[in-house]
Amino acid sequence: MNLNYAKPSGWRASRSRSILMQYVFGLALAAAVPLFIFVYLLNAGRIANIQGISALGCAAAITMGFISFQKLHLFPGSSSGYMLMSLTAAYAALAIVMLLLRLDYSRPQLVTSYVVAIMFFPLYQMAFVDRQRLRLGIVPGGRGERAPEVRHVVWRRLHSVNEPTSDFDAIVVDLRHDHSPTWSSRIADFALAGVPVYHAPDAFELLTGRVEVHHLSENTLGSLNPNALYLRIKSLVDRAGALVLLVLLLPFLVVLAIAIKRDSPGPVIFTQTRIGQRARPFRIFKLRTMIPAHLMPVVQDDEAHRHSITTDDDPRITRLGRVLRRYRIDELPQLLNILLGDMSFVGPRPEAHSLTEWYEREIPFYHYRHIIKPGLTGWAQVNQGHVAEIHDVRDKLYLDFYYVKYFSLWLDVLITLRTGLIVMTGFGAK
Repeated sequence: MNLNYAKPSGWRASRSRSILMQYVFGLALAAAVPLFIFVYLLNAGRIANIQGISALGCAAAITMGFISFQKLHLFPGSSSGYMLMSLTAAYAALAIVMLLLRLDYSRPQLVTSYVVAIMFFPLYQMAFVDRQRLRLGIVPGGRGERAPEVRHVVWRRLHSVNEPTSDFDAIVVDLRHDHSPTWSSRIADFALAGVPVYHAPDAFELLTGRVEVHHLSENTLGSLNPNALYLRIKSLVDRAGALVLLVLLLPFLVVLAIAIKRDSPGPVIFTQTRIGQRARPFRIFKLRTMIPAHLMPVVQDDEAHRHSITTDDDPRITRLGRVLRRYRIDELPQLLNILLGDMSFVGPRPEAHSLTEWYEREIPFYHYRHIIKPGLTGWAQVNQGHVAEIHDVRDKLYLDFYYVKYFSLWLDVLITLRTGLIVMTGFGAK
């Protein structure tokens, strides 16, 4: 279910036309126009092989990026941002393929096409596809009593069964609530009239990216066990990718090790017991970014969980450590954890053993997040970042549950792209 398309048939047709026009115009501007310009600037109107191959490659990248965006747009977040990430990944893949196949291509033509694409597609998306707000009518009762505040969504509470609904894009109702016979009949009328009707918890999940779990059942999280085949494939890809990255990054890690030793006393690598898949403990590896514990004041046992929490202005963080943490560089040794099978590239972040025990005492079903391997990055990290207080941890857990419920290749791709953006810019890191 995609609430972005949950509108009457006339609106759907209008939106479909806008999307088709976006693709056609974008393809013409970003693939055909650069070809035309470079052909007439360089070859006096004659298309050379290098220009033809470049144009075909650009058209393929635009198509792949556009299709990927439609998949990523199923998840909450900025549509224009998803478009930018999809196109960037597609053009990067195009460049890699051309290099591997040793194809002759025009770099200026490729760069021009990419610049035009990342300017046109996100702007068109904001101006013509996403300009209308989603108007949702909400039936009172049960979970329908409180609707979340969501950007681009206008909620309108239905006070009477006779209230007109012609201006609504969809109706949201708690289908498990014991509604009165008149409301039950009205809800059935909505469906028979072709008005989309969504179960309130499902609608709230897809709009916010959070799954609030009040009891564990197949109705809450779909299947209580994620897709086993995808788990196995993902594990193999994770280990192969970790091995390649460790080999490539080894010189960089050596330089970082020297810099850490010069910056402050203590070991280069910090290890800590974390809780992994199926609640099994393992040792996690990180570049040390803080003053070693033995150089700090002694902490009482009843405050151990507080000491395990790192705040943004924590005085234990070293000067170099602040830079490493901002760009997530301190996480690189966890590639070894991925290679050993303790972690994945994407998944709920593993917590310290003392924190996990504390959270499990305070938050029901917290341990369910351990059904999937912990990750180097995750849905909670790209949406919320580092948290410390119980109420924030509960929100983070709802984000983790969303990842478990919608566990898929496309969600992993989206998290990876958003993490890459944080690493490159430092924006959003906590």
